[in-house]
Amino acid sequence: MKNLSQKGQGMTEYILIVALIAVAVIGVVKFFGSNVKSGFKDAGDKVNGAIKSGTDSSKDQTGGKI
Repeated sequence: MKNLSQKGQGMTEYILIVALIAVAVIGVVKFFGSNVKSGFKDAGDKVNGAIKSGTDSSKDQTGGKI
């Protein structure tokens, strides 16, 4: 049977692993967050421009009807 100090050591290791994963996730979100945000903004701007210009949205990219 494990003594109390070994149980505490195991719990501390799990906490450190979870903390490292959390830091990694935060870093990934900060790194890719601005790229994803700008991509959605560009797509929204294109859709908004197409709506304002009166482009026929019932045609696909090849010009045929959907």
